[in-house]
Amino acid sequence: MNEEGGILKINIYGSEYPIKGDADTDTEYIMKVADYVDRKMREIDQTTHAKSSLKVAILAALNITDELFQERSKIKDANPDVQDRLALLTQVLDKAMKHD
Repeated sequence: MNEEGGILKINIYGSEYPIKGDADTDTEYIMKVADYVDRKMREIDQTTHAKSSLKVAILAALNITDELFQERSKIKDANPDVQDRLALLTQVLDKAMKHD
């Protein structure tokens, strides 16, 4: 990845993408994310017969989304009452704001 004038140039699956950053941009984080996407696309390329980079990208996106949903499910399953607590707190805050 190169950085020129607030533009981060990252390489994913052989293509370069400019990512506009600002003073608060965490370049290390962006590099980690880009590297992860690149690795996923290359894994898909090695394990499937997808001929186009678009198909590889879509399959990689599906895999990454599946990982995200599984992690969300683990968090929710580990704390089953979190949603109930959040709903209750939201109700309390809504009532408090109506009285102000």
